[in-house]
Amino acid sequence: MDATAHPLRPPLRHRLPRAVRTALVCSALVAFPLVLLLTVTFVSGGPLAFYSALDTVPRYALPALAMALPAVLLRRAPLVTLALMLLGSVTMTLAIHSHPDYLSDLRYLQLLAVDLVVGFVAATRSRRGSVTVAVLALCAEILIGYLRPVDDSPVFQPEIPLLAMLASWMIGNSVRARRRYAEALRSQATAQAVTAERLRIARELHDMVAHSIGIIAIQAGVGSRVIHSQPAEAGAALSAIETTSRETLAGLRRVLGRLRQADPAGPASREPAPGLADLDRLATGTAEAGVRVEVCRHGEPRPLPAEIELSAYRIVQEAVTNVVRHAGVPDCRVTLDYRAEDLVVEVLDEGRGGPVAATGYGITGMRERVALLHGDFEAGPVAGAGFRVLARLPLPEAASTPAVPG
Repeated sequence: MDATAHPLRPPLRHRLPRAVRTALVCSALVAFPLVLLLTVTFVSGGPLAFYSALDTVPRYALPALAMALPAVLLRRAPLVTLALMLLGSVTMTLAIHSHPDYLSDLRYLQLLAVDLVVGFVAATRSRRGSVTVAVLALCAEILIGYLRPVDDSPVFQPEIPLLAMLASWMIGNSVRARRRYAEALRSQATAQAVTAERLRIARELHDMVAHSIGIIAIQAGVGSRVIHSQPAEAGAALSAIETTSRETLAGLRRVLGRLRQADPAGPASREPAPGLADLDRLATGTAEAGVRVEVCRHGEPRPLPAEIELSAYRIVQEAVTNVVRHAGVPDCRVTLDYRAEDLVVEVLDEGRGGPVAATGYGITGMRERVALLHGDFEAGPVAGAGFRVLARLPLPEAASTPAVPG
């Protein structure tokens, strides 16, 4: 289902204009004393007898409405809401003279309303503040129960208000703890996502810029040495510098374009990310820097997922850059082995070899790329002389089996 077909809508109270919300709140506050007075007037008096629904419904609906009206201030001022509900409880308890069963029913209604507000305070305020509010509200409920006790009615004794208040506060505090835990998890996930994105951008920029700058440095050195003796060779070096610079700028624009996209699901950059089909162009540029790259493909070449293509290309690019900068050899070999379940990338040279340097980001970046794809990576000197970079990238099921032509 398309997410854009049903956009998220704010709650109703946020969709209403501010003036309308304010008018509703003011109307409820003005109606509270009127409804409370109407309740006391209607249900107070002698013994209560319910003969019909016309008598029964108002006697319970009016007190419920009087206790519910202060809830309009619950989100803005929960303490004011609590104070108004306690005021309503005191007023109805003192003014109503009715049957004991009816007073017990009103007592349950009052406890329910007050405890719900205390639970909301526990869920949205600090633990110390909510405990203070719960203790004060409990004391008020117990005092109200002693104002007009009803014989043999446990709801007017301290036990039921105490247990109800404890349950309400514990539920609200549990909701608050769950919310804080969920917020901590979201913050941690956001921080991890930001860190992962920074590492991805760092790898992308390092692999792209390091290779290009290395080629440019070598070509610039060649051009400066032969500019007077061999002008044609110097011109070729300058042409290679121009081509490499333009490719690097295009890659930087692509990376920056992705960073500027406000919607990750929006249209992608017009310039596609490099893949294994661009290895021949990479080999041509490296040959102009003085190192011939032999690209060998085994198995049946086929389109692979974009992340596999990009990672394999960047691994070859970084490995070839290291050959140009450190190996001191005129050539190297790149081997791509298309297997049924994985892609194996090998870059081998016969240069000076030596252990992997402790500093630098090239080998580290290649290892991180392979680890993100749950593959295997090796880099180190080979027997005799030379250096080898070996990466195995597992393929998803959709790309593991080449398509059979129909």
